[in-house]
Amino acid sequence: MDGQLLPVLVLLLGASGLCEQGLGPGGPLEEPPEEKPPEEKPPEEKPPEEKPSEEEPLEEDRVLVLSQQTLGQALQEHPALLVEFYAPWCGHCRALAPEYRKAAALLAAESARVTLAKVDGPAEPELAEEFAVTEYPTLKFFRDGNRTHPEEYTGPREAKGIAEWLRRRVGPSARRLEDEEDARALMDAQDVVVVGFFQDLQDRDVATFLGLAQDALDMTFGLTDRPQLFQKFGLTKDTVVLFKKYDEGRADFPVDKELGLDQGDLSRFLLTHSMHLVTEYSSETSSKIFAARILNHLLLFVNQTLDAHRELLPGFREAAPHFRGQVLFVVVDVGADNDHVLQYFGLKAQEAPTLRFINVETTKKYAPEHGAAVTAATITDFCRTVLGGGIKPYRLSQEVPPDWDQRPVKTLVGKNFEQVAFDETKNVFIKFYAPWCAHCKEMAPAWEELAEKYRDHEDIVIAELDATANELEAFPVHGFPTLKYFPAGPGRKVIDYKGARDLETFSKFLDSGGELPAEEPAEVPGATFPKPENTTEPRDEKPGNTTEPRDEL
Repeated sequence: MDGQLLPVLVLLLGASGLCEQGLGPGGPLEEPPEEKPPEEKPPEEKPPEEKPSEEEPLEEDRVLVLSQQTLGQALQEHPALLVEFYAPWCGHCRALAPEYRKAAALLAAESARVTLAKVDGPAEPELAEEFAVTEYPTLKFFRDGNRTHPEEYTGPREAKGIAEWLRRRVGPSARRLEDEEDARALMDAQDVVVVGFFQDLQDRDVATFLGLAQDALDMTFGLTDRPQLFQKFGLTKDTVVLFKKYDEGRADFPVDKELGLDQGDLSRFLLTHSMHLVTEYSSETSSKIFAARILNHLLLFVNQTLDAHRELLPGFREAAPHFRGQVLFVVVDVGADNDHVLQYFGLKAQEAPTLRFINVETTKKYAPEHGAAVTAATITDFCRTVLGGGIKPYRLSQEVPPDWDQRPVKTLVGKNFEQVAFDETKNVFIKFYAPWCAHCKEMAPAWEELAEKYRDHEDIVIAELDATANELEAFPVHGFPTLKYFPAGPGRKVIDYKGARDLETFSKFLDSGGELPAEEPAEVPGATFPKPENTTEPRDEKPGNTTEPRDEL
């Protein structure tokens, strides 16, 4: 499913991003500066009195600077130690650095028993190898000096999130509730509160609950075994209750005494029921839209500045409860900065108000009858018909431009793709791109040069297709740019191009009939379709759900 989700996730989510080892400061296609072994490049000599002890870790802005010589001592002295492995040339590492320092300052201000540290991975290759660091930044959390089994950091990349992730590991992840006053104080302070009601706090289900609470940083957790609180909230058996200040106000997850508490099931329940019945799409909500893992999304496109459009919202909300957990209801304001969402569905702002349904696993899109009214009844009927298989999906295709073959780079759309790509007299090299993709923009000059170089070769066609506006059933595109070679002859043969994106390598590929020399690199990074903002950091561009595309960082 993950591969299928990519196209929807980049458009709506964006990219996730880490710097892989081997990627250098000039971007994903360049190699990092050559690293010399320490013995070949010794540090500058300093007078003995000015040289810090090899056994004493350095410190910068409350962040320890560690090396092969000082990591052991740091593990002994700091029972809770978060270590960032970074590379000086890594853009993601540079973006993380100020947030990492802020997190260290936040934790120091509250005297938290946790320490932040960093290691220059390229300068400390033995440590990078010991801890299997293959991309930057990589963060690992060490407890009680245990060097062999650190925990992978899975939290946010901003200061408050880093600090909260650590607090929930060195302190309780759920607050103990002793009476009704404790419960009310917790619920009044937050919009969403999750309380575990367990008759025996030594039960293994409690450990499962607390383990989930460690990572669900956007929710506040409480825990109780008090009979008066069971009675107050009408409970007779172990139950996890999500309290919220909107929609139904409360959702109960009873614990199965035979099977116990399943963390995966509970996580999905909390994600589903913490979502508003109707969510307005924005950069802030896009990540939650996809984290809910509800595969079916119904989008209502409206202009929020128009009274007639706003009057449709109550009917949309009225229909939503019937599909809780099955269909996610999303409002997209065409008057806001959501052009990428409109483009993904082949819509123009003038077509609002209108509905679109998408399954983000298959990326199949559905539309109601043209001109259909938008009411609670028609929305309910439309959803049920799609879910029941009564409506066929539509695919996007632009009209064929009159001058599609006049430039060196030929312009393909869904309607002329088959005719050109499978012309048995031509060798056709096609770039599938997204207009917003930074990788695509970077390689555009090389692609133009390639087309110019081979423009007089009658049997070679260099073409491009905007894959966000033209969908091909036989060739789903999950990353940008995607390059495919269609050699002349029968059989509809297709070769995926995975070499370097420069004129010289492209030319070698064409001249050899669709083969790369053995010494060429096997893979280069690409961007994927659009996903909502921030789930972690971008590694390359990754596509989105009903949301927004991001260039790689």
